[in-house]
Amino acid sequence: QVHLKESGGGSVQSGGSLTLTCTASPTPYKTYAMGWWRQPPGKEREAVAVLDADGTEYAHSVRGRFTISQDNAKNTFYLQMNNLKPEDTAVYYCAADAPYTYSGGLAKVPYFTYSGPGTQVTVSS
Repeated sequence: QVHLKESGGGSVQSGGSLTLTCTASPTPYKTYAMGWWRQPPGKEREAVAVLDADGTEYAHSVRGRFTISQDNAKNTFYLQMNNLKPEDTAVYYCAADAPYTYSGGLAKVPYFTYSGPGTQVTVSS
């Protein structure tokens, strides 16, 4: 079992940047695939990014603007978000599932076994 907690959400203007942090306990390094998903207001869950043994994958809507990364020494994962748009407004969740070697792909991220409580990101135009 892994416990996850997001931080770093907030309100920014269009074109701004935010970095979301996911603190994991115990370390998920090479045990769990990690990802980020979001839920915009009144909409369904959306996969954003995944990191597993095959590398990284991003939703088309965030490709080139968002970057998922990990700091194994600190048991943390990040989602760097640049050039934010109003349509990026959502509650963002980090998620984990085993095994690290096969995540099932980006589409599986919103349905990973473990997710944090979420953090709100609001982008104004």
